[in-house]
Amino acid sequence: MKVLLIGSGGREHALCRKLAASDLVETVYVAPGNGGTALEPAAVNVDLGKWAIRNELDSQVDPAVDFARAHGIELAVIGPEAPLVDGLADRLRAAGIASFGPGAAGARLEGSKQFSKDFMARNAIPTADYRVFTVDTQAEAYAYLDEIGAPVVIKADGLAAGKGVTVAATVEAARAALAECFDGRFGSAGDTVVIEECLVGPECSMIAFVDGPTVLCLAPSQDHKRVGEGDTGPNTGGMGVYSPVPLVTEQQLASMQEIMQQVAAALVAEGIEYRGVLYGGFMLTSAGPKVLEFNVRFGDPETQVILPRLESDLAQLLLATATGQLAGVSLENRDAVAVSVVLASAGYPGDYEKGKVITGIEAAEAIDGVEVYHAGTALVTEGVGHEQLVTAGGRVLNVTAMAADFLDAIQAAYAAVDRIHFDGAFCRRDIAQRAVS
Repeated sequence: MKVLLIGSGGREHALCRKLAASDLVETVYVAPGNGGTALEPAAVNVDLGKWAIRNELDSQVDPAVDFARAHGIELAVIGPEAPLVDGLADRLRAAGIASFGPGAAGARLEGSKQFSKDFMARNAIPTADYRVFTVDTQAEAYAYLDEIGAPVVIKADGLAAGKGVTVAATVEAARAALAECFDGRFGSAGDTVVIEECLVGPECSMIAFVDGPTVLCLAPSQDHKRVGEGDTGPNTGGMGVYSPVPLVTEQQLASMQEIMQQVAAALVAEGIEYRGVLYGGFMLTSAGPKVLEFNVRFGDPETQVILPRLESDLAQLLLATATGQLAGVSLENRDAVAVSVVLASAGYPGDYEKGKVITGIEAAEAIDGVEVYHAGTALVTEGVGHEQLVTAGGRVLNVTAMAADFLDAIQAAYAAVDRIHFDGAFCRRDIAQRAVS
């Protein structure tokens, strides 16, 4: 097959590398890709311009669809949430191209917090209690906050690049978060706000392949969102992750799998065709696992520990999901654990500089069990015939190690981290310590 992969992050590099390793795949076109995908032997970075959204002046101009038709693409894989919410999977399917990713109707599970909460409420999916307010009812929202107190969770309804959720420990912090939403910090995404009960317990996530009624669940993983050791400092897109999650009991695992099946059945019952990844973010409460949120795509950086452990052919899984033929397909994992550490640019998650030269990746990958995925890198031309790898984002690299146990995986991951250099590089030094303890 020729595969079109949409996206530019560490998740897409992991998907690209795993797809390219499949005997079913000839070429992976990555739009727009990054420095890592540019270096993969069976991959080609392509510039589709405004690939996520159709041309504003001419709705007939659809770069991703046009490219897929012109290059004989047999499978499209959509990485980020924005093009899914925009309906790219619908448009590709309408053009006769098998597409991995839900259509716009299913993507509302991530694209609208209100839709997601209402969906869970009417289908008895275990989740936190909530109320919804709009700009027009913001006075009632502030009054409701004063009534219920803290801790409480404030969520902007729409996509806000992972920055629209605040877990507020005080009423003052909650009111400030509410004001940020209603004052336009997140654009129209904050015009509607969900105020949610603050659940208590450890968090973990579960990713599943869903093609309608059939659900294949992968092993849980646990992300580290805060920028500093000991879960201090501001939230980020994720500073590290590990899988599986030892603290998850067999009963909790079964409950999460049952909830994912329940969600898939509810989507079918509501007439929503869903073919792609369903990501469930769970809180393991004393009353059992409850859903914090749904994502409609592979997690980042969760993908960077899930795919190295995956023994099954990823291309076969994605194609079977995209074509509604997942029933009967097997899903096998390697008997190993995986730990991934994010190397970030100085200043992240705030302002940071780009263009810092990166060295040492080859030496890092020489360590047994280590793979390095590029999240924010670029290849730049330095003189005739010479390309240099430089930083191009806040989260620059995902250094992943797979081993028989967590102690060995952690040791290998940090040994690899210490072989990589760029000006201002930093990481958390406590990734996966929860798994050990």
